[in-house]
Amino acid sequence: MGDSTVTTLDGRKAAVPDSVAADPGRGPLPRLRTPRRPRFWFEILLIAVSYWTYSLIRNAVPEQRAEALRNADWIWQAEHALGIAVEESVNRAVNSVTWLIIGMNYYYATLHFVVTLGVLVWLYRRHPGRYAATRLVLFATTAVALVGYYLYPLAPPRLMNGGGFIDTVMVHQTWGSMASGDLKHMSNQYAAMPSMHIGWSVWCGLTICALATIPWVRVLGLLYPALTLVVIVATANHFWLDAVGGMLCLGFGFAVAGVWYGRLPYALPQVVPARL
Repeated sequence: MGDSTVTTLDGRKAAVPDSVAADPGRGPLPRLRTPRRPRFWFEILLIAVSYWTYSLIRNAVPEQRAEALRNADWIWQAEHALGIAVEESVNRAVNSVTWLIIGMNYYYATLHFVVTLGVLVWLYRRHPGRYAATRLVLFATTAVALVGYYLYPLAPPRLMNGGGFIDTVMVHQTWGSMASGDLKHMSNQYAAMPSMHIGWSVWCGLTICALATIPWVRVLGLLYPALTLVVIVATANHFWLDAVGGMLCLGFGFAVAGVWYGRLPYALPQVVPARL
């Protein structure tokens, strides 16, 4: 690293490090792209408003039932052609074990939010320098998913005509799911592609695996999205290809964060100076 020079009041020149002389923080754009310690009140407000906006837009997408069912038939036929159409077998096999499928119903309804919020809190407390960039990945992933819901309405397997799938929430009368039962009218039933259960769980898993220091915690991070994939299929809420869509959205989210910050979020400094 070279030095710049500045002239002092007595006429002598003094060396100043380039990092100071260049003042990379000058201008609004460099300041926005510089990792900073997050503000607690701002993050709580941002997450609350963002999730409210996500739910509002997702549920405002027209429920194009006929097109969604046609798309589901196409997905099912495509999976048969690829030799991966085993969702019905998984759904029926797991449904035969009552305690297991009830546990998966509650898993589907709750951990999607609990684990994601937990990882955000952990990032905020332990990795403040990486928090904003990693949060940007999650937000960009979710934003592009909304485009998918609008452009490609898709019925979940449990709503297919003559598909033979079992709606496990309806059969076992479990609570909490916005996809079935009394709460189904509060959620768009035909927004299955892409699967944000997969997009968010893979985000959680990668973040935990990349940043956790305890080996068994890192292993749990990798197992979480794998188990989520089994759950979304066993409960007949998604096709395998919905999961592929969720991972493509996550790839877009990482690309956005990489372009904005110039590197992957996990490569940013763990701790940054407090805001002035």
